[in-house]
Order: sequence, then C-alpha cells, then structure tokens
Amino acid sequence: MTEVDFRLRNCGEIVTASGQSAARGAALRSVRRIENGALAARDGTIVAVGGDAEITASTRLTSGGIEVDAGGKSVIPGLVDPHTHAVFGAPRAAEYAARLEGRSYTEIAAAGGGIHSSVRDVRGKSLEALVAAARPRLRRMLAHGTTTVEIKTGYGLTLESEMKLLEAIERLRALVPQTLVVTFMAAHEVPLEFRTDRRAYIRLVTEEMIPAAASHAEFNDVFCEPTVFTLEETEVISRAGMAHGLRPKVHADELEPYGAAELACRIGAISADHLLYVSDGGVQALAASPTVAVLLPGTSFGLASGRWAPARRLVDAGAAVALATDFNPGSSYSESMQAAWSLACSMLRMTPAEGLVASTLNAAAAIGRSGSLGTLEPGKRCDLVVLDCDDYREVPYHFGVNNVRAVVAGGRLVWTEPGNASREGGRD
Repeated sequence: MTEVDFRLRNCGEIVTASGQSAARGAALRSVRRIENGALAARDGTIVAVGGDAEITASTRLTSGGIEVDAGGKSVIPGLVDPHTHAVFGAPRAAEYAARLEGRSYTEIAAAGGGIHSSVRDVRGKSLEALVAAARPRLRRMLAHGTTTVEIKTGYGLTLESEMKLLEAIERLRALVPQTLVVTFMAAHEVPLEFRTDRRAYIRLVTEEMIPAAASHAEFNDVFCEPTVFTLEETEVISRAGMAHGLRPKVHADELEPYGAAELACRIGAISADHLLYVSDGGVQALAASPTVAVLLPGTSFGLASGRWAPARRLVDAGAAVALATDFNPGSSYSESMQAAWSLACSMLRMTPAEGLVASTLNAAAAIGRSGSLGTLEPGKRCDLVVLDCDDYREVPYHFGVNNVRAVVAGGRLVWTEPGNASREGGRD
C-alpha cells in the first residue's frame, strides 16, 4: 500500500502521451487512454496512474491528503505554453483595428507602433505595475488549463528595463501556482535610439545585457528576420548567450523565408518558433534535429494574415512539433492554449491527438522540461486538467469557450470552475 497525499478518482478517461522526449511522426498522435481511471501523487509527483479500482486498492491517503472526484469527465496533462510575451504594459487594440483596415505589421512598426510602442510603455511602467498587469493574465491562463508558462523579456531593450522585466517574472513566481520558465530576449528589436548604430546595440546585448541576465533566465531568444536581426547577427547573439549558459531559441521565418530554421538547427537551438515561411530545407533540418518546431496559430489569426505554418509538412517529415499561444499585446492577444489547439486542428490540419501531444509533451520539450512535465506518468510532476467534457477531442471541437472544470498543479487543486460543487482546495 503506497501512501499518497493527492488522489484523483472517477475519471471517465485519462488521456496522455508517454515518454521523456518529444514525439515525432506517427508517435505524435499516439496517446494512451485509460477508461474509468484514477491517479495518485505524493509531494507533487505522480506515483500511480491506472484503473480506478486498482489505484484505490493500492494507495492510501495520508492524514490531510486530498481526494478529488473528476465527476466522470476527461482528464489530460496540464497544458504547457512554451512561447509567450506575457509581461507587458498596455494592450494594443488600435493596431489590431489598423491591420484590419489594411496596414501591415511592418508598416505599423515603421510608424513607431508594434514592439516599439510596448517598449515605450514598459520603460515608463514601474515594476509593481508590470507585476499587477501580468498576474491576472497568468490567472486566465491557469483557468484555461495552462500549468507551465514560458515568458520572454524583450519590451525593455535597455539593461535597466530588461532587468525590470526579469524581476517582474521572478516576483510572479511567488504569486501564481504555475511553473514559470524565463527566456531573455533583448534581441526582440533594435531600439529606435540605436537605429543609426545597430552594431552598438548588439555589443550592448552581448557584452552587458546577456551577462547580467544569465543568472535570471534559462534561454536566449532572437527575432531573426532581414528587417530585425540578420542570420549573422542572430548567430552572434545566440553564441554570446550560450557562452553564459543560456540555451538559444529563435523566432524563425515568421515574416518571410530566410533560412532561420536552418540556422536554429545548426546552432543547436532548443526551438525554432513561428515558421510560417519555413523552406523545404528548413523542414528537413528540423526533422533531422532535436530542435522543436513551435507553431503559433494564434499569431496568424491575430494578424489576419491568411498564412499558416505548414504543420502537416513538418509532422510528416518527422519534425518535433509543439504549439504555443505567442500571447503578446500586438499579434496574438490570447492566453488560451485551448484556442491554439483548436486553430491547429482546424487551420493547420493537425488531429486532436496531435494537438494534445503538441500542447503537452512536445511543448514541454521546447522548454527543456519533457523529462518532468507534459505527460501523466509516474515520476512526472502532477499537473493535470479535469475537462468539462466526456471526450478530450471536444476541446478543439468546442471552440470559443473554456472547456476546463478543474486544474491541478504540483498535486494541488489550484483552480475550479465557478459553481463546481465538487471542488476541493482553493483558487489562486
């Protein structure tokens, strides 16, 4: 008899991927389904998953342990969002309206909008104001089933403001139940004051900002486009980060075909993100590389571009494909991984099972967490979602609503649907 401090019973189905690394090809749509299932955990780690009768007979709750009734509903791993810009000041709804009137992303940016608008805003905001603005966004992510969130800096573009963003993320860690993963992204744009001497800004990033940020972040991301940072500049900035222990990520081939996916693979980036214009060579490079292809369908939707990442080409070639929201104030103003999953199915032609694995195990791989997160297996962190559905495929199918009934993070019930009489514990 195993003593546990958390037990989830009466699951109509438990649906999960398996493994310690990203799934590819046919494995991307291979999920284990346990009918009438249950799960048990101790100290935040899963110790047993199986049939309800089996788990009940083989485990015993410790004094003070919690048992949660899933109400016969579907249970999936906690969703993992491996690409967000969740700490910023004000939203930019006016830009959304301008795009719908025909102005392009690059035109808006050239007029001082886009990233530069958020940079001005963040530079003028206090640390406390940034934390206060970000916390409800993370709560909405949690309510929609996201238990792990990657957050990038990149709206400061000075040493002082980038460090302010890093401090905001650190403070948020103490305020929310999710796992927060930090990516440094001073190479999000060249600030306006350096437009006549971009080399000076790259020196600032590589010689001052990265060394200062290295103890606060895990990854270093670069927006690689001909109009932002070139291939050569991206490699210089990425290698500077690597020299200080920051694993590289790349915003790749988002606005035009550029060979950024190939560069990401060549330098050993943990992920190449966006990929709307990835070349055939880039697809093949990703298929032959451990670099995860992170697709962001919410960005295509938010930009109303009509261009979608070639998910089927990537999956069929054998690339490790993950999904993320790209939550940010400009191009993808959505905190919902459920929305990303739904768009991936309807617009990228991924199957519901592929979308689930891409939003859990493979998303965890894109932030170096597939050994500890992303599946419901013994030894993994007990992060899970009780859906308000009988079938997990209802999540992408029933779009535009929140399909979550309850969320567990680290073996604690941290969110329940308002009015759910069976809930235990509290809400963040």
